[in-house]
Amino acid sequence: MTLTPQWLDELRSRITLSTLIGRTVKVTRAGREYKACCPFHNEKTPSFTINDEKGFYHCFGCSAHGDAIRWMTDQRGLSFMDAVKELAAEAGMDVPAPDPRAAKKAEEQASLRDVTQAAADWFAQQLASSNGAPAREYLAKRGISEATRKAFGFGLAPDSRSALKEALKKFPTAMLVESGMLIAVDDKEPYDRFRGRLMIPIRDARGRVIAFGGRILGDGEPKYLNSPDTPLFDKGRTLYNLDKASPASRQTNRIIVVEGYMDVIALAEAGIADAVAPLGTALTENQLGMLWRMVPVPVLCFDGDSAGQKAAMRAAMRALPLLRPGFSLAFATLPAGQDPDDLVRARGADGFAAIVDEAQPLVERLWAHEVAAGPLTTPEERAALKTRLLAHADAIEDADVRHHYREAFRERLDALFARGRPERGPRVPWAPQPSRGGGGRRFAPDPRLQPPVDEARSIGQIGIGGHYAAALIAGLLRYPAAIRRHEEALTRLAIPDSADAELLRVMLDSAGGQEGLDCEGLLAILEPMKVYNRATTLLRADGMHFSFNRRLDGEEVDAARETALRDLDEYIGVLVTQPEIRSRLAEATADYMRTMDDEGHARQQKLRAMDEELTRRLAALSDSSPG
Repeated sequence: MTLTPQWLDELRSRITLSTLIGRTVKVTRAGREYKACCPFHNEKTPSFTINDEKGFYHCFGCSAHGDAIRWMTDQRGLSFMDAVKELAAEAGMDVPAPDPRAAKKAEEQASLRDVTQAAADWFAQQLASSNGAPAREYLAKRGISEATRKAFGFGLAPDSRSALKEALKKFPTAMLVESGMLIAVDDKEPYDRFRGRLMIPIRDARGRVIAFGGRILGDGEPKYLNSPDTPLFDKGRTLYNLDKASPASRQTNRIIVVEGYMDVIALAEAGIADAVAPLGTALTENQLGMLWRMVPVPVLCFDGDSAGQKAAMRAAMRALPLLRPGFSLAFATLPAGQDPDDLVRARGADGFAAIVDEAQPLVERLWAHEVAAGPLTTPEERAALKTRLLAHADAIEDADVRHHYREAFRERLDALFARGRPERGPRVPWAPQPSRGGGGRRFAPDPRLQPPVDEARSIGQIGIGGHYAAALIAGLLRYPAAIRRHEEALTRLAIPDSADAELLRVMLDSAGGQEGLDCEGLLAILEPMKVYNRATTLLRADGMHFSFNRRLDGEEVDAARETALRDLDEYIGVLVTQPEIRSRLAEATADYMRTMDDEGHARQQKLRAMDEELTRRLAALSDSSPG
């Protein structure tokens, strides 16, 4: 799209800047200009001036300066093109289209927005009707007021496969499918995607409905269901509540990232308006970029349980390569077992704000995480800690930031080990847990051979065989509870097939934090995604002769399930350990060839025996399943 300087100047000339700014900031006339308290920093005496004749604003306190487009990008959080489009619509100007195809695409998107807005209106009507009484009672129990309910556009999807389709019959069925409102599977008649759910509209940065999230009323899985990716909605490029949180963040100079939209809404109910949430996935690079356009250091405030803290660490790992001077993340840790809703109910907005104010810088969170990862009593364990920390620093692409992280970690290491030997603390093992039937493990390698850094490094280099990876993922699809138990180990596995690697990543993001999730519920989460076909193929695949890949039939279902779960736990342990053992065996062989001493030979033979035992275990696990 070509926007000439002349066209942009015409756009600016048609916008009265004081009127635009006056919609969200109280302005007063001061001679030929207007004055206001600056929306970009806290002040009591107005130092923010607006000059309509020259078409710019300027703050003498913080040096904020710009025109109407800059106001929309900096204060509203819009992208440049979204700002131009919104201003052009207000000014009655047509934005030049680059070619007929782009114009047609824009027209189609506008039509899809008509569909999603019509759906939002209809859902809201259903919630307000007599059929919506149970959903309104649920919201009242959650402490969500009518004002908040209307502000966020809550609605209700009746428990019907055709109610929405019938209500929106003025739109073509193909358009309803493309917008994500209907599901079309093979040759079946398309049916409503959302049924028996409390509906929450998802809006873009301009406040337009582009998708929905649905929470089930009562028991069932999945608890939350989002729209699939559509021409309007890309969950990896969308942050829930961005349209409201972006202006609020200009007042508070912060942005808070929580796990889900109900957390955002609970905070809004408590008067905290500057919160956003990703939509069912870990934070993406695009979402981090959106956050950094609002504030230099967003605060991640995930749930206080294990899954929430693992999600926070995944976000930290995702952010490391993108760090640049002045831009980072901070981490607020909630009390164990509490989410933002619990906290604001117990302590109010001030109590929540106090925890946010104590947020850890990224460097401190990485340090605390790695120090707690295992014992630090031996030289090897201390060296492993140093290697892990420096690996985090080396992931940073900006040379200056990378240098300062390395220095910060070295200083902390020197201080830690200068104080003397810390007590041996608990470690989180990779190994499978005992079966629920009470039986012991059939395989338990020496835990001293698994320092996390070496494990992650060697698995990343070697990976696991494609057949074994497919069997693993198929087993996890049948028994999603194992994802939660082995989440940390599974994130380290290098899967050779890109399609399987993507499927496992999505499963970890979507199901790792959900308790009680079964195969059917996991497939419902995956259904709108590209990986769904691969998941169903793996579930139907023949030739994977493991107990956890079999469909359970017959009278001994419970016993077969116990066997399958036990075998799957052990299988994961073997897959995680064998690449590490082989890496160490290669190192030991190289050392022995150089020194030819008895000690080196003994170490090599011990590792070779362990590798052979792991291979035997894989064969035994395969043989444990008839057929």
